[in-house]
Amino acid sequence: MTPPAASRGREPRVGTRADAEPSPVPGDLAARLHDWQRMIRRRLATRSALAHVLLATHATLDPQRVADFLVSWAPDWWPLSIWAVVTSDVDGQVLVLSERGVSDDLAGTVQAVGGWVMHSGEAFASGDLRRDSRLPGPAAAVAALGFALAARDQVVGALVALERQPTSSDLVLSARVRNAWGELLAPGGLALDNALRMEKAEALSVTDDLTRLYNSRFMNLSLRRETKRAVRTGNPLSLLFIDMDGFKAVNDTYGHLSGSRALVEAAAVIRGCARETDVVARFGGDEFAVILPETGRDGAIMVAERVRERIAAHSFLTADQLDVRLTASVGVATLPDVAASVEELVQAADRAMYRVKVSGKNGIHLAAE
Repeated sequence: MTPPAASRGREPRVGTRADAEPSPVPGDLAARLHDWQRMIRRRLATRSALAHVLLATHATLDPQRVADFLVSWAPDWWPLSIWAVVTSDVDGQVLVLSERGVSDDLAGTVQAVGGWVMHSGEAFASGDLRRDSRLPGPAAAVAALGFALAARDQVVGALVALERQPTSSDLVLSARVRNAWGELLAPGGLALDNALRMEKAEALSVTDDLTRLYNSRFMNLSLRRETKRAVRTGNPLSLLFIDMDGFKAVNDTYGHLSGSRALVEAAAVIRGCARETDVVARFGGDEFAVILPETGRDGAIMVAERVRERIAAHSFLTADQLDVRLTASVGVATLPDVAASVEELVQAADRAMYRVKVSGKNGIHLAAE
């Protein structure tokens, strides 16, 4: 949407959709922003400004570091004290990548402004969000600016600024400043897009396509890393092997699509039984593995029992109007109790799981010394 041009030949502007525009209060943000834009226009005309952004943002392929630079650099250009860079995940949820001065009560406001910018692709300016109809729900008493971070003809994020002291008048961004600022942000948008694409590619290379857990390749790499750490520090390391009992019957009775959905649900249950520091992976088929760093056999048995109980209590495929019940056989092995290497630990956990399968299923077996 192109903002309408003002009368008497003035430049187009971006601002709040208020019915009236009182005169700016001397010294408030609206007045300061008006004065700052003359300084910004002069700085934007220099090549050094663009070169600085280009070099700083393209020096890394880490989205966090790109965003960190933008939130530390932007306050030198605009007279607002609260800054953030946001993007969206695969489900469209707005995520804050980096922030400066964003308190808990303003996190939702940052996400709302950033979401509007990413959806519309336009700059955002508001002297008081309480008077602004563009954001849903009750708004905070703050002034706000928002700028799109774009690359390859799509918006990949937004740079958001807030000021706790709202203004009695509209915030006005001249077209010249808005366009020049957009050009200055372009390297940042491209760098963020490149970094997010790289992050996604790396995630896909270690993630199981169906369950979104880690895949067996990443599990093996993590297990070798954690084994070396356990040997070096003397801390225990435990491994769970989990096999879904009766899963073949789900495929045979309801089809492979329902079987895949059941695996996704099982993965979520198992992930919910682990800590953030644990590695939960799909080992293959209907088998899963959980790496438990710094966890002895007693702690591992507690996690294994939690997995077994929650799988048994879970009603699978309720979204398909079904009530499918499954159980799990869990093998537990701990280093250094029963193994001194990665290979021995994997073999011990696998044998322990097999013992459960042949002795009645729906149980736990601890690998013996």
